[in-house]
Amino acid sequence: MKAIILAAGQGSRLGALTVDRPKCLIEFGGKTLLDWQLDTLEANGIEDAVVVTGFRDDQIAAALARRQGGPTVRTIYNPFYKVADNLGSLYIARDELAGDCLVWNGDTLVSKALMKRVIDNDQPGIRVTVDRKDSYDSDDMKVVESDGKLKAIGKRLDEGVNAESIGLLAFRSGGAEQFRDAIERTIRTPEGTTVWYLRVIHHIAQEADVWTFDIQGEEWGEVDFPEDVQQAQALVAGWA
Repeated sequence: MKAIILAAGQGSRLGALTVDRPKCLIEFGGKTLLDWQLDTLEANGIEDAVVVTGFRDDQIAAALARRQGGPTVRTIYNPFYKVADNLGSLYIARDELAGDCLVWNGDTLVSKALMKRVIDNDQPGIRVTVDRKDSYDSDDMKVVESDGKLKAIGKRLDEGVNAESIGLLAFRSGGAEQFRDAIERTIRTPEGTTVWYLRVIHHIAQEADVWTFDIQGEEWGEVDFPEDVQQAQALVAGWA
């Protein structure tokens, strides 16, 4: 299995923390967010990783050069990271969407145990990793699912929401190719550069099976806002 990590954005909502560095290089417990991700992949036997870069890609290249061991990492530069949403990054890296692979947001930390569960699940097709909580806010990537099947996904959902995407998808047995074909169709539409890649997953789910994978109780965190940083520090302290 191969992992595609989307790390092209600046992370401007983090303010001063990302003025001159991409948020995947913010440090938690002595390691960058990207290092935590790559170490998690290594611990679960993933030997091939692709990092889609954009903002200050030179810093990411230098950080990767300092690493010793771990997965073999290749980078793909997205020159349109300022004008296109994350669908643009996957379009640039679309040739990597083949065979069994993961797509992982570059601002999401997950535990090694959580990743093991995702990798060990061999459900064919497309799987969206989800968690659950009592309520969901406007920034959550909300999910409506039933019996393990995705019905809808998006930040603007307000009815029937019973889960949230954690920013980690798994593709097996043709799922990646199905996703790639849908990306190529969507990017050619008038709104293509403004679309989040999970919007493409939403549209696929209206016509075909897209599966959810519930990891409730496992440890993970997303780093989007300054207040997330302290929570992430506490999270990785337990992992260290």
